[in-house]
Amino acid sequence: MSKIRIGIVGYGNIGRGVEAAIKQNADTELVAVFTRRAPESITVKTPNVKVVEIKDASKYVNDIDVMILCGGSATDLPVQGPEFAAMFNIVDSFDTHAKIPEYFEKINNAASAAKKTGIISVGWDPGLFSMIRMISGAILPVGNDYTFWGKGVSQGHSDAIRRVAGVKSAIQYTVPIDEAISSVRRGSNPELTTRQKHIRECFVVAEDGADKAKIEADIKNMPNYFADYNTIVHFITEEELKRDHSKMPHGGFVFRSGKSGFENENNHIVEFAIKLDSNPEFTGNVLVAYARAAVRMNKEASFGAKTVFDVPLSYLSAKSHAELIKELL
Repeated sequence: MSKIRIGIVGYGNIGRGVEAAIKQNADTELVAVFTRRAPESITVKTPNVKVVEIKDASKYVNDIDVMILCGGSATDLPVQGPEFAAMFNIVDSFDTHAKIPEYFEKINNAASAAKKTGIISVGWDPGLFSMIRMISGAILPVGNDYTFWGKGVSQGHSDAIRRVAGVKSAIQYTVPIDEAISSVRRGSNPELTTRQKHIRECFVVAEDGADKAKIEADIKNMPNYFADYNTIVHFITEEELKRDHSKMPHGGFVFRSGKSGFENENNHIVEFAIKLDSNPEFTGNVLVAYARAAVRMNKEASFGAKTVFDVPLSYLSAKSHAELIKELL
């Protein structure tokens, strides 16, 4: 059986994570990496893989089965998503929750017209956590959902900070508030505001001469990212950033606290948790699994935009349907 031919758009943390994931999946192969940087400035780890200017991607429509878009959700994917969905099957990790419906429509229009398949917002949240919220809510219709992220590095939020004027580099940690998690585990079904669930802690390297007070205000007031949270901004040196914040751990919890019985007398708690040494590498592995699904769905003429809710679980696996039933069911 021929391998799934994959292209990577963007060779940052997630792009490198996708490359590592492809190496672990025997039914996939990396064809090319597409970049806005000078191709000669990038060295990939996979032998015989081309590094190509992003403007030349259209020349590869016959050589690539699916493109994995690894840009940021703030400014990259809103532009690149529809452009690439008009040429290729795509998978991305668009994670600005409030804008997913709008983004879905743009991808759906582009991919449907081109008879391509685009699976959007793939990762662990949105993505795996979304699936758990849906499944547990279907099983326990009387109840409440709770999602906690961290402690860990949020790539999307870090990327958003780095695009603030005057910021040279930055990283952002999402920190769940322990008492909020404990109250959910106790089954008390608390009503928690956004601020009561998480703190966002930012470590920022400012450009020389930049107005730090303005940078801090711009970060704290950023809609969809920081405005609804208690946000702490630390200004540090580039050396401190490299020394103390070079790793990208993350994790989180999804809870469904629900009830059953004729009088709702019995309590049930569903908890799904992940703990990651490398957020981008884990996300890369999720993206590659969904790249496999995108190719399979496209072969079945299932065109347009899709989410994790629309993809059959068996399409994620390299195992055959018979193997899945025998080994895992």
